[in-house]
Amino acid sequence: MEHDRSIGCRRAPVILGGFHEMMRPTIRRFGPTTGAVLAVLALGLASCTTRSAAVQPTQQAAGVAAADAGGPIGPNPTEQALLAARGPLAITQVAANGAGFASGTIYYPTDQSLGRMAAIVVVPGFISNKSSIEWYGPRVASWGFVVMTINTNSPIDFPASRATQQLNALKWLTSASPVANRTDPTRLGAMGWSMGGGGSLDAAKQSPDVKAAIGLAPWEINSYGGVSTPILVVSCAGDTVAPPASMGSAFYNQLKGEKAQLTVPGQHFCVTTPNNQIGKYAVAWMKRFLDNDTRFSQFVCSPASSPATYRNTCPV
Repeated sequence: MEHDRSIGCRRAPVILGGFHEMMRPTIRRFGPTTGAVLAVLALGLASCTTRSAAVQPTQQAAGVAAADAGGPIGPNPTEQALLAARGPLAITQVAANGAGFASGTIYYPTDQSLGRMAAIVVVPGFISNKSSIEWYGPRVASWGFVVMTINTNSPIDFPASRATQQLNALKWLTSASPVANRTDPTRLGAMGWSMGGGGSLDAAKQSPDVKAAIGLAPWEINSYGGVSTPILVVSCAGDTVAPPASMGSAFYNQLKGEKAQLTVPGQHFCVTTPNNQIGKYAVAWMKRFLDNDTRFSQFVCSPASSPATYRNTCPV
């Protein structure tokens, strides 16, 4: 089935028309530097391009184990399998319309024998809709997760609001969604891009229920000293909206728990289209820290292929 992957560019000119007035209180509060960063972010999003891709469920692999308490699902992982566009499990999808967040899509394995699986919510960035992060849904779900990609209530919501909506979405996903009986409410993951990435780190900081998080080119003015949740930060080397030096790398240095930072070439949008190295580490991170599947420790701790770079706190 073909699915729209276009970033919400058509709405950007309308939103940008009132951008200066809407951001005036924020600029007064946080100063001209933050105002300039927000302006660059908005302009970059206004000039974004659109893409489309098909969601192709994969064939289920043999030897699948139950996942109620976390643990191994599927065959022994390999580098080749993690770099592939899909994992070993066949998946399907269903629309999500819960309370406390905007609409979404849930991706999950079709195999009913898997038991309750860890649940992950993925959030987009400023002036973007979920199509910008949609590729993570089927890719991660095909490794044995229930993954929901969501829109935010407003495209201009800041990270704190996105964190609240992400936690609302996780609660709905595990308690009232059509697949609530397939999820484990004790194993929750947060993932997002840009302000959604900052929101995901905020969600991990706020809620002990979030057991692992991934910030994709995260934008936030918060700090994360003392946060012990296992967190993977993915940075875009040339990012001028969420510069690694002042955001991604700074967040990594502040974190106190298991952590890693993958830096790949590109600008702020480097995480919004399928990237095999990002996919590999995102899946391995969630498998290791949400499923407690130690078979993935070797990949969490393995170096990235050039030109990407990777640092971590291994051994885990």
